[in-house]
Amino acid sequence: MNRASLPILPGRLGTPNLQLRDDPRADPRMIAAMAALGLDVASPPPPIGADAPLEQLRAFAAEAEAGFGGAFETLINALPPVRGVTSSVEVIRGVDGNSIKLFVHRPTTARGPAPGMLHIHGGGMVIGQAADAQYVRWRDELAAVGMVVVGVEFRNGAGKLGSHPFPAGLDDCTSALQWVTDNKTRLGISTLIVSGESGGGNLTLATTLKAKRDGRIGQIDGVYAQCPYICGTYASPPRELVSLQENDEYFIGRALMAILVRVYDPTGANATNPLAWPHHASAADLRGLPPHVISVNQLDPLRDEGIGYFRKLLDAGVSAVSRTVNGTCHAGDCIFRGAMPDVYAATIRDIRGFADSLA
Repeated sequence: MNRASLPILPGRLGTPNLQLRDDPRADPRMIAAMAALGLDVASPPPPIGADAPLEQLRAFAAEAEAGFGGAFETLINALPPVRGVTSSVEVIRGVDGNSIKLFVHRPTTARGPAPGMLHIHGGGMVIGQAADAQYVRWRDELAAVGMVVVGVEFRNGAGKLGSHPFPAGLDDCTSALQWVTDNKTRLGISTLIVSGESGGGNLTLATTLKAKRDGRIGQIDGVYAQCPYICGTYASPPRELVSLQENDEYFIGRALMAILVRVYDPTGANATNPLAWPHHASAADLRGLPPHVISVNQLDPLRDEGIGYFRKLLDAGVSAVSRTVNGTCHAGDCIFRGAMPDVYAATIRDIRGFADSLA
């Protein structure tokens, strides 16, 4: 085979400066929605690197929180409200003595116990809030298909709910899991899954690993992690995580993620701690865990670390399913409800179906 007939490698592996809008794999509906927000091309590189002073990194993260929040709110504002859902707020005491707000979403006409979910929002464990419009919408949509969903407002590494590095956010998710478990009857929950996307995918997996370490793994019936952000070595990524180069700067990029890593774990003392970065979990850590679904996005820099975790689960004898949402960027099946309602709905159905399978 001569060089001219060799296949072109995908994404930025074959064309180093390829923009997401020009990648032939991308769903054109998603690209149109992203273009309206200027997200279909790579953002300018961060003005500072991950080795900058921590206060500068936290300030940068706060700016990123505002930017992402504004974009997500624009996408949500045009949508009609979700019908048939009742929501309420609980405030609990965390293991660190802090107050934690929980958002509870139920189907209005629920009859008898329903599958439950502890939802953990994205943002790299550093930015974003469970109270943000896109996460309220996500929980409402899941409640509308018959689930009881509890969103946890955990402490962040930066932004409005910062500055609380690891393990503060994980501690809050653990506290929330215990409260939901203790109140399953009152909430009308039958089986319970833990689920989240991106940084929430990290905390979903870490909460599960911690529950096993603490002898509480029986509290979790299943785990549904979406586009999990779990490697932690984005400044110098492992060679096997090809998607970190292939899809770099497609909506999110390694430079941004490296900054968030430093904010989450300022000293780097937890670089290989699986409770901070589940990619580093051993077979012994994973053995005996409940069934998992690991859902990834084809055009996500984080795709391959999610798939790698799925393979580790299988090797450890855990019941696990891997799912790739083609044509989508990082968390694209959660974000673009208006542009790709069928893709969004397919993920909602898959989560509900997974929860039903555990009964």
